[in-house]
Amino acid sequence: MPSHQGSPTVRRLRLGQELRFLRERQKLTGSAVAAELGWSASKVSRIEASKTMPSAEDVESMAKLYRAGEAKLDELFGLLRDADQPGWWEDYQNVLPEEYTRFLGLEAEAERERNWEPQLVPGLLQTEDYAREVIQAARGIIRITHGGVRSRVEARVERQRAVLHRPDPPMLSFILDESALMRRYGEPSVMRAQMEHLLEMSMLPQVSVRVLALEGFHPIGTGAFIHLRPVGLDDVVYLEHLYTAQFVEDRWRVAGYETAYDDIASHALDEDESRVLIQRRAMQWRP
Repeated sequence: MPSHQGSPTVRRLRLGQELRFLRERQKLTGSAVAAELGWSASKVSRIEASKTMPSAEDVESMAKLYRAGEAKLDELFGLLRDADQPGWWEDYQNVLPEEYTRFLGLEAEAERERNWEPQLVPGLLQTEDYAREVIQAARGIIRITHGGVRSRVEARVERQRAVLHRPDPPMLSFILDESALMRRYGEPSVMRAQMEHLLEMSMLPQVSVRVLALEGFHPIGTGAFIHLRPVGLDDVVYLEHLYTAQFVEDRWRVAGYETAYDDIASHALDEDESRVLIQRRAMQWRP
């Protein structure tokens, strides 16, 4: 089971954020810092934007210029050490899109995650067989090799272990459209096992699974999205497309997605009603 020692992605973002705060507190521009340290202005910008990993000497030079105390310097060095450690997902970088690996890094240290899914069972709740069928369904479009399918399935299972079974799991809320329970992937036995697994996962104390019934009112015509609250960082929304993915970080737009989720939730069945519906759909998938 993957250990949870802090996400290097989050630590890298926090390091850049802390260095920017220290610079702004001294009322220094990036150009002024670059001139003082003999760097290019782009180096300062890239460090603060977490696009370049600074060295320990870089961090010490910036901290000294910003008149940071010993305690703050120790904190910065701690973030730097953690940021330099590999995340479990880095073993799959060759087969996973770059945006998705960034998402996994943010998810690894989220305290809350809310997922609206109108088409599929969400990845965190998928069985291995269901995940394989979903990934294989896209092979003819995005050209995934047999080995790539296997690696993506392994990554999905590893993600579930890392998020659902870490010592401090996030609060996870899922709302599925009922059609996701009816869309077939693989043999009926695969679908039935998936429904039973969904019921099992819904009983975990940190997991909430609700269904938006087909006969109910559909409040908003939006695609799937995941709203994350990483520890120490602003909320972010992750949108996945066919070939790429997008992060929504503007606070006003993130708030809009939060409102959209609340609106969907207001029309969804409660958890007990959702389990009854999932059980009914499971009985319909007879092998």
